[in-house]
Amino acid sequence: MCPFFYRRIIVSSNVVFSWLLLLSFAFLPQYSAANTTSSKEADVTFKALYHAQWGSTQPCRETALNKVSVCSNALRNEGNAPFILHHPSSTKVAVLIHGLSDSPFFMREIANTLFEEGYSVIVPLLPGHGKREADDDMSDWDIAERWQSHVDDVLALADEMGDTLIVGGFSTGGALAVEHYLGGDENIDGLMLFSGALALSDNAEGMSRIWGIKLLAQIIDGTYETHGPNPYKYPNVAGFAGLELMDLINTIRDKLEEGAQIDVPLFVAHSQADATTPIHGVERLIQSSKGPNTFFVIDESYALCHADLVVSPQLLQAMQFNASMVNQQEMCAVPKANPLFSTMDFMLREYAKQF
Repeated sequence: MCPFFYRRIIVSSNVVFSWLLLLSFAFLPQYSAANTTSSKEADVTFKALYHAQWGSTQPCRETALNKVSVCSNALRNEGNAPFILHHPSSTKVAVLIHGLSDSPFFMREIANTLFEEGYSVIVPLLPGHGKREADDDMSDWDIAERWQSHVDDVLALADEMGDTLIVGGFSTGGALAVEHYLGGDENIDGLMLFSGALALSDNAEGMSRIWGIKLLAQIIDGTYETHGPNPYKYPNVAGFAGLELMDLINTIRDKLEEGAQIDVPLFVAHSQADATTPIHGVERLIQSSKGPNTFFVIDESYALCHADLVVSPQLLQAMQFNASMVNQQEMCAVPKANPLFSTMDFMLREYAKQF
């Protein structure tokens, strides 16, 4: 093992850090660029995944150096498009998976950080997300399996692109990464969870145990609305899709209770004030991890909402959220920038350097 730090960083309103440092020594791994898929080959494979889903793709109007996005008329806008950041001189790869009702837009800042740290970064779009019309997807009894299958396909591509692979995501994306790892993928070198959905509120979990609740949720969901105040996020989480997420969480819990372990370094960032995915879910995961881990905890006094953890000031500005369409007095209705994003970013960079 490389020299590492184990950190549990709790940031209070006084910005107090508690650091526990455990040092060890080992040899640095040697990587080879042999047998890796070229950028062009990866792009072809990546685009084919979405052509199969949407029926057609088209060139994106917005382009950037080292970035390849996949666009389509099926998407609400190009900001919802999946993308790859190709690092010109590295065989390290990161995969970042967005959350439920979200899109790759919310992974932009994290992706840029990892790219700057020497990683090619893949940010996929989960089935049923980012679309103009998603009613059939969000009521599909196989939607969770489709998410898992897409993650499998993307990680197979990522594994061909380099020698080092770290995987993670926001909320549901983090849960999908953990579930895939616990399924026996030995090629993953690290896991990253941002507001990881490994537990839901007591009310949501209690409702999920009611017999026939999924069928009732489909009825209540009705016609699923995709357009709202946020151009890059659906206005609501479909109740049925939320229950599918609960099934995924239960699968992870079962595996951990059976003795499954996380043998790779974890990066976990979570707000103590997160009422959507309570922090005890990721704390339970860390208990089953051998480390070395970085646990960045944002104190409850900040009242940081679930979705805002990955929002930097720059991302908030680019979001162009229409606050006039929501009740601005309702807690968490209007997105805000994470006041400790820069500190979280610094800790993520330190985590990424160990590979």
